[in-house]
Formats: sequence, C-alpha cells, structure tokens
Amino acid sequence: MAKIEKFEDIKAWQVARELVSVVDHVSGKGKFGKDFGLRDQIRRASVSVMSNIAEGFERGSDREFHRFLYIAKGSAGEVRSHLFVAMDLGYVTTDEFYDLRSRAEAASKALSRFISYLVPKGPS
Repeated sequence: MAKIEKFEDIKAWQVARELVSVVDHVSGKGKFGKDFGLRDQIRRASVSVMSNIAEGFERGSDREFHRFLYIAKGSAGEVRSHLFVAMDLGYVTTDEFYDLRSRAEAASKALSRFISYLVPKGPS
C-alpha cells in the first residue's frame, strides 16, 4: 500500500465523503427535510464519519488515529440506524434506503479493512 500523506488519500474517507453528499441530498427532500431533528442528526452522523477520520489522522499519534477510526465506524452505524427510522416514517423510498444503507455499510467496511491493516491481529 502506498504511503498515506494526507487524510484525503484514505479510501474510507473518500467513501465517507460520498456518503455525506448523498445523505445531504436525500435528507433535504419532502417530509424528511421538514423533520429537522432526524434530518440534522443523520447529517451530523454522516459528517462525523469523515471528520473523525481526518481528525484522527491529523492528531499525529497512532493510538489517537486508531481511536478516531473506531469512532468514525460507530458514526457509520449511527447513519444506518437513522436510515431505518427514515424508512419506517416513510421519509425515504425503499431504493433510497437500500442505496444509503449500502453506502454507510461500504464506509464501515472500508474502515474495518483500514483498521485491520493498521492494527494487525497478533497471537492472543
């Protein structure tokens, strides 16, 4: 793997950035756009994924970086949870739900792969 020199080079950050864009678009439409609480919460959670990757990277400490990657992964789970609420309330179509859930899962999986790469599991 090539040396990562800036957080923008991290694949998980790139995937999270796409997630933010799609979440922002979908959550601004119709009833979803009028539910300020849920709309703002899912937007903050999606932004938190990419922001925590960036903040952890910039901290300059491996330990801090790993901690922030786990926080970012948690935020990706939060996005998925909010999506179920949005679907249950009829704010998103089935297609929108599955697309967004897939993108949030992709961010989570990218983070898992990156964490595994950075913190290889040794013998217990």
